Parts: sequence; C-alpha cells; structure tokens
Amino acid sequence: MPAKDLLAEYNAKRDFAKTAEPAAKGAARGKGGGNLFVVQKHDATRLHWDLRLEVDGVLKSWAVTKGPSPDPDIKRLAVRTEDHPLSYADFEGVIPKSEYGGGSIMVWDRGTWAPIAGKSAKDIDEGHLHFTLHGERMKGDWLLIRLKPRPGEKRENWLLRKIGDEYAQDGDPLVQRALTSVLTGRSMAEIASAQQGDDPPVGQQNDAFVARMEKASSSNSSPTKSRKAADAPIPKFRKPQLATLVDDVPAGNGWMHEIKFDGYRAIVAAKSADVRIYTRNGKDWTDKFAPLVAALATLDLPSCLIDGEIVATDARGNPDFSALQSVLKRGHGAQGDGDALSFHAFDCLELAGQDLGPLPNIERKERLEALLSQARPPIHVADHVIGAGEKLYDAMCRAGQEGIISKRIDAPYASRRSRNWVKVKCTRRQEFVIVGWKASSAKGRPFASLLLAQHEGGGLIYRGNVGTGFAADDLDDLTARMKRLERKTSPVDVGKTEARGVTWVSPQLVAEIAFAEFTADGRVRHGSFIGLRGDKQASEVAPETSDDPPIPEPVAITSRDRVVFPESGQTKGALADYYATIAPVMLPFAARRPISIVRCPQGRGKKCFFQKHDSGALGDAVRHVPIREKDGGTEDYLYIEDMRGLLQCVQMGTIEFHGWGARTDDVEAPDRMVFDLDPDEGLDFTDVKRAANDIRARLADIGLVSFAMLSGGKGVHVVVPLTPGHGWDAHKDFARRFAEALSIAEPDRFVATMSKAKRKGKIFIDWLRNQRGSTAVLPYSARARAGAPVAVPIAWGELERQDNAHPFSIDDAKRLLDRAQSKSLAGWGFADQALPDV
Repeated sequence: MPAKDLLAEYNAKRDFAKTAEPAAKGAARGKGGGNLFVVQKHDATRLHWDLRLEVDGVLKSWAVTKGPSPDPDIKRLAVRTEDHPLSYADFEGVIPKSEYGGGSIMVWDRGTWAPIAGKSAKDIDEGHLHFTLHGERMKGDWLLIRLKPRPGEKRENWLLRKIGDEYAQDGDPLVQRALTSVLTGRSMAEIASAQQGDDPPVGQQNDAFVARMEKASSSNSSPTKSRKAADAPIPKFRKPQLATLVDDVPAGNGWMHEIKFDGYRAIVAAKSADVRIYTRNGKDWTDKFAPLVAALATLDLPSCLIDGEIVATDARGNPDFSALQSVLKRGHGAQGDGDALSFHAFDCLELAGQDLGPLPNIERKERLEALLSQARPPIHVADHVIGAGEKLYDAMCRAGQEGIISKRIDAPYASRRSRNWVKVKCTRRQEFVIVGWKASSAKGRPFASLLLAQHEGGGLIYRGNVGTGFAADDLDDLTARMKRLERKTSPVDVGKTEARGVTWVSPQLVAEIAFAEFTADGRVRHGSFIGLRGDKQASEVAPETSDDPPIPEPVAITSRDRVVFPESGQTKGALADYYATIAPVMLPFAARRPISIVRCPQGRGKKCFFQKHDSGALGDAVRHVPIREKDGGTEDYLYIEDMRGLLQCVQMGTIEFHGWGARTDDVEAPDRMVFDLDPDEGLDFTDVKRAANDIRARLADIGLVSFAMLSGGKGVHVVVPLTPGHGWDAHKDFARRFAEALSIAEPDRFVATMSKAKRKGKIFIDWLRNQRGSTAVLPYSARARAGAPVAVPIAWGELERQDNAHPFSIDDAKRLLDRAQSKSLAGWGFADQALPDV
C-alpha cells in the first residue's frame, strides 16, 4: 500500500492548525537507510512509550504500556496504533490537551533496527517480529508477538519483550532511570513548559521555581482529580468472578499473573464521594472499612465498580489474614496504631455507565490503571506479569505469600467460578516430630490428626496438628509405630483444650509436612502429611534456619554476650554478625567515604556519642583521610574500605555509620544528594510515603532519578546519586531551593526550616545533609534505637506496602542480603546523571 494511504488515518486524527505535529505528506527515506527506529515517551491520558520502526517509508507504531523492559521475564502490552510519517521521529513537544494524544512527548530513544538473520519486516503481517535494536538505550534482540484477537475486538494487542543476551538486565531500569530526551537532553517538565518559553526550573528564585514546577506537574498529571463524575448512577453490586484451584501455573503469553492476597474479597461501588464496599456475598460492609472508604472518596471517581481485595499486613509487610481479623474485631473501621489496612484493586467491571465485563481481562486492567492513576496508599492497583508465571509463583512462595492468581488475558468477566481464572497456592515443607494423636470418630480410621512439634530454644515447641494427606497404608503404618511409643505424659507444653483427647507418644518419629504458613502463635496452617523421614533423627528437627555467619578470623569480637539493645535483647555479638553478613551489600555505599560513627560502648541505653576523628585506637582497618577545616587547618576523618573496618568499629562499640555525600578520593566533589523526610509527631507514615513519591515525581520531572530508603527511624530518605563534577556550593544551593520550592508550593504539607514551631502537622524536608561536612545514615546501617532497626533501601513499588520506617532489624540480615540481590533492588542507589545546570 502506498505510504500516503498508510498515513491517511494519521492525518485524519489531527488538526495541524492546532498541533505542532508534522503533517504526513507521503513516503520518505530515513537518514538511517530505511531502518530508523525511535521511542517517544508520551504523557497523554496515561503515560506510555511509543515504539516506532521504519518500514516501507513509514513508522510502524506500538504504544507500550509501562515502557520497554530489558528483563526477558517481563512482557509488556504493546497496542498497535496508526502508522506515523518519518518526520515524526524528531518530534518532541506538547500536543494540546484538547487534541488527539494530548500531552508531552519526549524523544526517549533512537537508533537503527534490523530483523534477525533469515527474517524480514513482512513478519509483522504474520503477527510476530524478531529484531535487533541499536539504540542509545534499547539494545540487542527484542520480540513482538501479536495476541490472538477476540471476535469484534477493535484494537490490535501485541506483546513486547527482551530476548536474553548481553544487554538483558533484571527489573525495569530503563524506564525508571532514563528520564531525559536523547535528542535535547530535556526532562518531561522542561518539555512541558517550553511551549510558553519558560526558563529551565533550576537556577531560579523560589517563586519562579515553584510556578515552574506547579505548571509542569499540572501539565503531566492525569485528569482524575479535575474530572467530573459521569452522569451514570453509582453501580449496584455484582457477584465476583471466582478462581479454580489448580496444581500448576499455566504457561504461555495468554495468561497474566497477579499476587493472591490473603484478605477479604471486596466489590467497591463509587461515584465521587459516595463509596460503598460489598463482601463477595453482597453484604454492605462500608462501615467496617471506613478508612478505605474515606481514601477512595478523595479520588473523586466517576461511576465505577471495582473488584479487589482488602488486606492488612504483618510486621514484615506481608498480607496477613489474622491481622485483618484483628482490625475487624475492633469494629466499624476503627484502626489501631499498627494497622495497615489497604485495598488492592485488580479489575474494573463498570465505568461511567459502561459495562466492561465483555472486554478482555487485559483491557479492563488498563482501564483500571488509568482510573486509579492518582491513587496513593492505602489504595493500590495490583500489578501483574504476562507469562513468567512460574517465576512469580516461586518468588511469592519464597516471600511467604499465599500464592498467585492466573487469568486468561483475553477472557471476559464472569460472575461465577471458571477456569479463566485459576489460583495456585504456595505450600511449605518442613520436618516435625510427632508427639501425639487424636482419635477419629470416622469408622475404619484409627486417628483423626497428629500433633506436631519442633526443637527450639533447648526444648520441644508445639506446632499444631495435621489431619489430611494420609493414604490408607500411612494410617496403618503410623498406628503401629505410635502404639509402641505411647506414654502417659505430654512431651510438650500444650494448652488444656488442645490436650483434650490426645494419646501422647515419645518424640521419636519424624514426619515431613506441607503447609501454607505458620500462624501468629506458631501453628502450622493448612497442613498436609507427606511421609515419614527415616533419615532424620528427631533431635535434629528444628525450624529451617541457616547458621549465623562466622566472624572473619582477623577481627576478634570480645564481650559478645553484652546486651546492646536492652528492649529486645540483641547483643554485641549479634550486631557484629549482622555487619559481617550485610557487608557485601553495605560496602558499595559505605567504603571510601568519610564517615561519622555512633558509638555506644555500654549499649544504646547508656551514653552514646558521634565520632568522626580517630587517634588510631579503632583498629588498623579503620583508615584516615585529611580534610581541610573551615579555619584552614586539616583534620583526619574516618573511613573504611572493607568488612574488617566495619567490624573493628563494632568491636569498639559502634552501632551506626553515617557518611558524607562524597568519596575520599575527592571530598570536594559530592556524588549523592539526600532529602530526609522528617514528619511531625502527629503525622501518619502514609503521609511520609505520599511525600516521598511526590518528591520522586518532581525530581523525575527535572530529569533526576531517585531512590527510597527507610531510615530505620520514623522517616524516609529520597536519595539522588550524582556524577561528580560540581562543588559543594552548587550542591547545597540546589537542595535548598528544591526543598524551599516544595514548601512554598504546598505550605500545608512541607516545611524546609528546622524550626520545631513551624513543623506542626508538616513534614520537614531536611536538605541540610547536602552541605560540606554533613552526613546521612548509610544504607544497611543499624540504628541506636529500641529493637535494633536498620536503614534499608526499598524499591518504590515496595514502599507503598510499608507500615513504618523500621520494618527490619539486625535479626533480618540474611533476608536483607537476599532482598539486595532481587530484581526490585537491582541497581539501587546508582545512576549516571549530573546535577542540572544552576
């Protein structure tokens, strides 16, 4: 088909008297010899990335939701759109909001492309394309696959994914960290303001900086807040779709997979401030979930019906059914200080009077994401992956989650149980000692259940019972074995109710049990008998935990039993073991950086003090760097290079490590900026999380990648890594003006001064850590606070699920080490970016 015909749809959608987009005038050869590709970041009704490949004189185009990922396990929906002219490859600017595709557009990547050997661009017509990209950001082999269309479906859905090669990376670093144009170097905020001839946001006085940031934010945000609710009435309750339990995760690109939350299923009907929450059986429980109702009401939603799950989390941030029941027992939506009630939306059934049920799952999910684009905790949109369900399932099981829900991406919504939605539950397996049995009332069954225990703390601890999973042979064999071991007294401490009707046995038989989880009181939940373990001695059976890591031989830790944290009992030895374990992931941030240490030689309950200089008493691995002082003289400041340095500090009573914003090789060249969000006593942690996300968005608007860290106290640090190349004056000036601009823009939320009197009900944006000689607590440092909490890097997606800024302690060293190597934290704290010109 001639290019002019291919581009007719493009021209028909646009009024070129109103938009600066180039008009299509026919075919033209690209400068790259006919193999141009471009990706344009497009902040329209919802943010997406437009992938465009030059074919036959036009740009074949796909709108990629959430942007391209270099992780082969992450597949992204790519909706085929109209062909664009080659001249569009250089378009960067703002489309008026009233026009088709209104919003800001950035040239996010560009280069050349080619089909792999033996393939051609004609494969697009067959529904697949395997190709290689040579871009500034996207490189290597990629794959586009068209999904099977449903009858009557108008749009063309494809999947985009990376092929595993030397350019593959874990996680989503491209869209998270590539924030500026490859054409002009501008951020989205600069592009949004450029049509009015505005100056860049930095280098301005506060009033200009504020106005500029507010304008950019308004230009790029979704219209949820300002949108008027549709005229349609608030929807009525609809029975939810139910999932079928299966044993295996379905494979293939035809499935999307979500976390299975351990909570209460909820159908939410909303229209503006009118919000109602129904149970799966249609009971109106609006009053029981008042905090969620209030949060949903603030979103000013149009008439809609949303399917989701209400959960409460445990101390580690995992959904916990027991915690949810505790909230409900208090009645009428009352929440205690430790509650973390949240709503995770995963489907949209009605919107503005339209029944979305017949639409494919994937399209309903897209509508839901757009509808709730402005939502903040405790309201969430449940994320999903396409394909790779087995890996998600394994990750959820390792994290102690209940399992996953897998959904056919092209299936409509059905208010019944079907196999278009299936659930795969996690189970755990451990060994337990059999300590007794209860008789069965069923004819022909010798016992109803077995009582279980494990060795812990020098004795046997009761772990509940198991009553399923027995084959006929198991029943006979176990009955005979237990008969020989009967005894009159219980070998474990068990309550009277649980001991009633039990025949006790000597703790010699070892059984392997599959179970969902341990309950809050240490009992197995949903246990199932697997078999006896003849290869295990009963005395060896204990909860599955690995041994503590050995302390390196060169560092002698004395007085290991001295209690450092009196409230929780952790010792000096436990603190040293923590730092020995965590050193591999802590040292990239702590090594070769001037530090101040918090020493508490007699424990945190006694006198503690900061120390930044050293006479040599700390140890030979604690090194010194001479730094010029204000009076012109020099002083030796502390720094470390390795685990020995860490442990020698701990041996001398150190608990905390705080670091400069520069390295020892050039202390005058700062390489990281930290905004410490310090909330007033009366504020909830939800306010802090919202503030951190807002600051992240403002920084992204001006082209800066940032990372979140839980401080281990009560706040969040927003960390901005920077390429050295500017001085401390510029560093401090930018941090000050950024913080002050936010405090002026939203004076009811933020304050940029240390004055306690001015902080009432607000969050102090502490920018003072960004001046020469100031320090901030280092990632993975323990804190000299009750419970031995730890400062922990956190992925932005994880932040929303946190109840407080101190969910981890030095007891979690192995877990923190595993987390640091996960996809969600890949590349945390590192980015190649310079401070914007000031």
